Amino acid sequence: MDLRIPVSCSPCSSIRPNRRNRASTLAMTAKSQLQMDSAVTSTQVPTHSVTVHDRKRGVVHTFSVPEDQYILHSAESQDISLPFACRHGCCTSCAVRIKSGQIRQPEALGISAELREKGYALLCVGFPSTDVEVETQDEDEVYWLQFGRYFARGPIDRDDYALELAMGDE
Repeated sequence: MDLRIPVSCSPCSSIRPNRRNRASTLAMTAKSQLQMDSAVTSTQVPTHSVTVHDRKRGVVHTFSVPEDQYILHSAESQDISLPFACRHGCCTSCAVRIKSGQIRQPEALGISAELREKGYALLCVGFPSTDVEVETQDEDEVYWLQFGRYFARGPIDRDDYALELAMGDE
């Protein structure tokens, strides 16, 4: 049951609006705050030019990326197709070598500190800190640089005899 007090009888009517007015006032205030926040954010976040030399496809892409957005995500929002797989910084599908500029990548688990020092980065979790020029890398090559020394000392030769033994057990 909704009890309403006539405006002339309520001592607080000038201070407290009814529920409907209060909700619309809050909604308008929230909308105004969001508009102000987005206006402030868009003017405060620097945008950088990113140039990607896609070696596999033989094309060069140049696009703008705000400092607070992932390079891969910004490229996709501008209809630019770049290599990727996991989108979490764990694999090496989107690996690039930095030719100039700087990329901040705190979540890049697929690139060791050693490879980062050599100029490797991951576009899926990379933020541009400056204007950047990068070159895509062969995923297998980067994976080998990253993990090869832990798994093997070179390519694995197929062992047909072991395969026959394994198949015979089934």
